[in-house]
Amino acid sequence: MKVLCVAEKPSIARSISAILSGGQFTTRPSANKYIKNFDFNYPQTNSIYTVTSVSGHLTAHDFGDAYRTWNSCDPFVLFDVPIETKISTESKTIEKNLRNEARGADMLMIWTDCDREGEHIGSEIATVCQKAKHNIIVKRARFSAIIAQQIHNAAQHPVELDRAQANAVEARILLDLRIGAAFTRMQTLTLQGRFAQLNEKRDPVSYGPCQFPTLGFVVSRYNQVKSFVPETFWYIFLSLSRSTSSSSAPEETQFTWRRGHLFDFDVTLALYQHVLGDPLARVVKVVQKPTKKWKPLPLTTVELQKSGSRLLKLAPKKLLDVAEKLYQKGFLSYPRTETDQFDPQFDHMSLIRKQKIDPNWGAFATALEQANGFVGPRTGKNNDKAHPPIHPTAHIGNLEGDERRVYEFITRRYLACCSKDAEGWEKNVEVECGGERFSASLTILARNYLDVYIYDKWYGKVIPDFEEGEEFTPTVCELKEGETSSPSYLTEADLVTLMDKNGIGTDATIAQHIQTIVDREYVLERMEGATKYLVPSTLGIGLIEGYNQIGFEKSLSKPQLRRETERSMVQVCEGTKTKQDMLAQSIEQYKDMYIRARGEFNKVITVSSAFGRIDVMR
Repeated sequence: MKVLCVAEKPSIARSISAILSGGQFTTRPSANKYIKNFDFNYPQTNSIYTVTSVSGHLTAHDFGDAYRTWNSCDPFVLFDVPIETKISTESKTIEKNLRNEARGADMLMIWTDCDREGEHIGSEIATVCQKAKHNIIVKRARFSAIIAQQIHNAAQHPVELDRAQANAVEARILLDLRIGAAFTRMQTLTLQGRFAQLNEKRDPVSYGPCQFPTLGFVVSRYNQVKSFVPETFWYIFLSLSRSTSSSSAPEETQFTWRRGHLFDFDVTLALYQHVLGDPLARVVKVVQKPTKKWKPLPLTTVELQKSGSRLLKLAPKKLLDVAEKLYQKGFLSYPRTETDQFDPQFDHMSLIRKQKIDPNWGAFATALEQANGFVGPRTGKNNDKAHPPIHPTAHIGNLEGDERRVYEFITRRYLACCSKDAEGWEKNVEVECGGERFSASLTILARNYLDVYIYDKWYGKVIPDFEEGEEFTPTVCELKEGETSSPSYLTEADLVTLMDKNGIGTDATIAQHIQTIVDREYVLERMEGATKYLVPSTLGIGLIEGYNQIGFEKSLSKPQLRRETERSMVQVCEGTKTKQDMLAQSIEQYKDMYIRARGEFNKVITVSSAFGRIDVMR
């Protein structure tokens, strides 16, 4: 049997060929200078294989010539006019290669990434190949890492292409094109005629059903920061300096007032004076119990973006791009997954052994292999039934720059998942002084997973022994003043969390939506120390506040609408809703909003003008 295998990227095609052929393959050029065809025998299935690739999506979607230019029609008609789907210009030579190779093949085996987008690209590949040979058998290889065991298993046990997932992606592409084009043209044509800065830049004032709720989160937090008014509060500070059993030097134990703090000075002062009137403190309770700091859950795409952005100071999109490159090189599993639980039969020990040679965490990996060292990873609540959590698949010691940092983070995270929770004893001491309750706690550390996962901290402080009923005179008893703290601007990690929680985008697209609002200059990146914050530009603020003034029941700047779209995509994937039904329902909803937005767009103009120049803050 002649089998044509098509991967999503040239690097994946080469890696698959090397694994399946044992390195014994011949290489032929294709009509595309970046894509090669690899030929070899695969005796395990008594087949002759040709492996080639595409470079992502083959097709492009656009309106016909009569509607393509900005002034060709009323933007509203774009909700209904036909959309043309064609092979993109840059994919013409790739299409030619697929047709040529398909004509001589008995089976087409699709090796695109195993997610929704991969299923859609796979359906595009199948359409091209079936036009060249209508009776070609179409199969799908499922794998989550470029490692020999998984690649051979995928080649020997192909499955059917998931057309429902492909339909869901197709519906989302068509819907986003119609909505984005209609609103973008309306916004741009209206605003550019009124603001000189936009006329000079000539950039479109783009709208996107994901990018606007994303921008809405940034503007909302910005408004919270700007409207914040600090409040003064007061509290009683109590501490004792006493030597511990392990040290002759006095240690200060600070006790926390049970009331926390109060905003009424007179009330706080009265309580403080009462404490001063009876300054002898009495220990009323001592509770000692074991405590833990839980090791991290297995790593998902969203958690990689959140934690990596916060800990490595890399943009979410940069993190995913680096992880994708490491996956293509065979060092990581597929980095786009919603799953935070490993299969019970997952072979952890073979992966742990590969890390024993590393000079930084090799000793930790060795300890995991010994008796009582390994403890199975925690089980999260999410499982996309497609890919395991992100984990290293091979050891590599000569990486540099961002690749080294991302690989190290993922590897340390995986080893921490296979270790024990950090353990210790917590002692809580409650005292009463002048009728007020105070408490202090002690944590004694047993580090375990913390020895490898250097990104987590667990602080404890040794305090003296206390016995119930004993009395002491505090070293310090003061009335102190504080002030409520302003919320901070959003970090990229904060924004990823909000988007994930509210269903804006998918684990694989969240990073791109954030990058889009930055590229459009709706949002600016502001550094404060080592932390990067996101703040809206005047244009970003004007658009969001303007649409909010219209008073939609479901605001264009809020997540409800996009959340409904994402749920509809899931229903299409599950087969409970058709692509046509999803499109019809969503388009009608956005049509109504468009009509109202156009009718009241003067509110957007007015609000935008109130912010002064409609360019970006510098």
